[in-house]
Amino acid sequence: MSDLFLYVVTVLIWGSTWFAITLQLGTVPPAVSVAWRFLAAAAILLGFALLRGLPLRFSRREHLWMALQGLLLFCLNYVGFYVSEQYLASGLVAVICSLLTVGNIIGMRVFFGVHTRPLNLLGALLGITGVIVLFWPELRALSTGGKTTLGMAWALGATICASLGNMAAARNQRRQLPVLQVNGWSMLYGALCTCVIVALMGQRFTFECSWRYVSTLAYLALFGSVLAFGAYLTLMKRIGAGRAGYAMVAIPVVALLISTVMENLQWTATLWTGVALCLAGNVLVLKRDPAP
Repeated sequence: MSDLFLYVVTVLIWGSTWFAITLQLGTVPPAVSVAWRFLAAAAILLGFALLRGLPLRFSRREHLWMALQGLLLFCLNYVGFYVSEQYLASGLVAVICSLLTVGNIIGMRVFFGVHTRPLNLLGALLGITGVIVLFWPELRALSTGGKTTLGMAWALGATICASLGNMAAARNQRRQLPVLQVNGWSMLYGALCTCVIVALMGQRFTFECSWRYVSTLAYLALFGSVLAFGAYLTLMKRIGAGRAGYAMVAIPVVALLISTVMENLQWTATLWTGVALCLAGNVLVLKRDPAP
């Protein structure tokens, strides 16, 4: 699979999950939905590995690193985003999540000493500017207190956890650990950590048997978790966390297109400008150095 294919799969699937997450909110607490999602995803991945005879035995040290990746990337990250969508519009949460691009670039520099070309950094910043333009009406409507501030705090915390989780994933990849098995174990650890959070919060492990909840849970587990994370982490292994993380800037554009179809969103000059900035930044951040 080409880098472009992995990138497109990541953007298209995760661009649709923001809307799908809103369909999960309701009678089931957000953390419980996160636990169900990653328990299902872990069962799919580990079950597939067993059927294919792929090795699942790792050292205690590697399991600790996979547990850290699970805690950050498949537990705290998603609990924060699910909760934040109770207070903020999903589009605004997607804007905050796009800051993952800069977080990945900084993290790779701090933890691994990876040099970042000014052109790639410019592309990331240009893309984030485009996302801000896309959702400028929502940003202008922000208040400085109450539920809005709480929602932003949850989303920012989730973005930081996601970036740190990417650094743990980068460490595991640098040890040549297989993406599929690592994802399976990490999602299992993340789901178990989420179950602990649910218990500490005194919440009940409920389940909604409606078609809407079950179908979106299946979509988020199989496509949003198994396939998209497999594509994204494979892409990150090939081109680095900084450039792969730019998918988080393009994802809100897909969310807008879905809103156009599902919610009859009207395109304005502001939306067109934001999309143009995102695409321009996309070209810059994915641009490779010319061959010598």
